[in-house]
This record gives sequence, structure tokens and C-alpha cells, in this order.
Amino acid sequence: MAFDTNFTNGVIAVREKQLLGEKLLRFPEMGEGEVFRALSESGFGGGESEPEAIFAHEEAALDGFIRTYAPSEADKAYFLAPRDFHNMKALIKAERLGIPADGMLAPEGMRPLGELKKLLEEKKPPVPAIEDDATGTEIGAAVDRAMYSYLFKVCFMRPVLKKLLAFRADMTDILTAFRAESREEAEALFVGGGKLKKKHFDGIFSEDPEVREHALDRTAYAPFYAACLAAEGKELPFTEAERMKEGYEVRYFFERRFALSGKEPFLYYVFRRRAEINNVRMILVCLRAGVDAREIGKRLVGVN
Repeated sequence: MAFDTNFTNGVIAVREKQLLGEKLLRFPEMGEGEVFRALSESGFGGGESEPEAIFAHEEAALDGFIRTYAPSEADKAYFLAPRDFHNMKALIKAERLGIPADGMLAPEGMRPLGELKKLLEEKKPPVPAIEDDATGTEIGAAVDRAMYSYLFKVCFMRPVLKKLLAFRADMTDILTAFRAESREEAEALFVGGGKLKKKHFDGIFSEDPEVREHALDRTAYAPFYAACLAAEGKELPFTEAERMKEGYEVRYFFERRFALSGKEPFLYYVFRRRAEINNVRMILVCLRAGVDAREIGKRLVGVN
């Protein structure tokens, strides 16, 4: 169907009222049973009672919204194509390990699973070339590079999507640089396609502490880089940096929420809804594991 801005934005205005909003912030302080009751009262999960069924319902409903109301194929691909590449990784690794892929597969994205399997068999684009002796990490990096390359091409005419992709690619590569044992290892795993230049990575890999600390000063990545440095300095996981990366799109639109126009309300709604589903899943897992409420709050993504 052709994109009708007024009609779609009207649908979104109705759906926004169903978002959990501030209710979500109270969940970490509640018991697991109380959260389930609150979700049910809010219509979250479509009446399902089992956790996985609840999330399957919400994700399928959001997928249906995306497929029906996406302003363009580029917007649809931005949200759904990563599933194809996730499934591509799963199928490649399962074949090489000689195990079933079923438990590793995500719901279908842009392509039916049968079509994806055929592409892998015929080694047609966007399937990347992968050496027979590639490790699991190398397979993952090759598929991720193929995903970003595909999305940059598909989103070429959508500047806002290109900007979001570039930022996510750069954050992914910054994290890879911190986690790698050497520059050579990091560069072999980079997804590329972002805005950072060689001089920035020269600074990140510098042996001069002063140069390294200020490598991304005067760039939009400075707060993210500072979070990576802080975690590294304390020998902690890069949890805060990961949270910042996963919540980037929501923050981007939240900061512009009073000036959104055209196709932007669609993007903002989908990013919020997807973050909300992921946050509810995380909260329930943490409550079941006995994680402290304050710690759960720190892990919320895209909550402003």
C-alpha cells in the first residue's frame, strides 16, 4: 500500500496510548507476579500467559505493523532485514557444526527461510564469502559486514536511516576495538561503513594514554567512548556502552520528538515499541534471577 502520512500517523497516535510508558519504570520494584498482572491489564501479550508466548505475540504484532505501515522498502528493511542475517549466521554455523539450526533461528525477516537457505546454497548476494576454516567469530563478522553493506545500499535514499546505520556501525567497531587483543584482530572483525576515519582509530589504538583518552573528543561518539574507557579502566563489562548503543535510535528521535514530521513518527514509534518489548523481557529475567531493582533500572534501554 502507498504510504499515507496522515493515516499512518493517526494509527500511531492511537497505538502510542498503549505503550507502557512510565509503568515500565515501576516494574523493577515489583514482584514477578505483579509485573505479569500489570502487563495483562495493559493488554501486553494479547492475553497469553506464558512468557515466550507473550513476547512472540508482541513481536509478531510489531512485525505486522512494520510490514503494513512502513513508509518504504528501506524502512522495512532497516527493521526486518537484520533477522535474515541473524538466520544466515545460524544456518552457516549449524551446517558447519553438523547440528540443527532450529533453536538458533529468529522469526523471518524480509525473506522466507526457504529463500534464505537457497541463497546460501547458491552463495548468491548478500551471502558473503567465508573461508572453510573460519571461526565462529569470523563468520559472525563476515555476515555483519554483509548486513551493513546491504542496508547502506537499501537505505541510500533515506538520509536519516543512513545516519542511524553509520552511527551504529561506528559504535560496533569501537566496541570491537576495545575487546580485541590487537589492532590486527579488531580490523579483521570491523563491520565498517561508518563515519570514523583512520585517524580516529589511530588514536583509539595509540599506546600514548593521553592520545588514547582524547581520541574521539569533538566527535558525536565522545560520551560513548568515555563509557568504554570507564568500563575498561575498572575491568568491567561494557554494559553501559552496549546500553547506549542499543538505545541510540530512541534517543535520537526523543531529542527531536517535538519536531517530528513526515515518516519520522513511524520510526520513533517502532524504535520505542521494540525497546519496550526488550526491556520487559530483560526485567522479567532479572526479577527471576533476583537482580537488585537499581541494577535492573541501569539496564533499561531507550528509557528517557
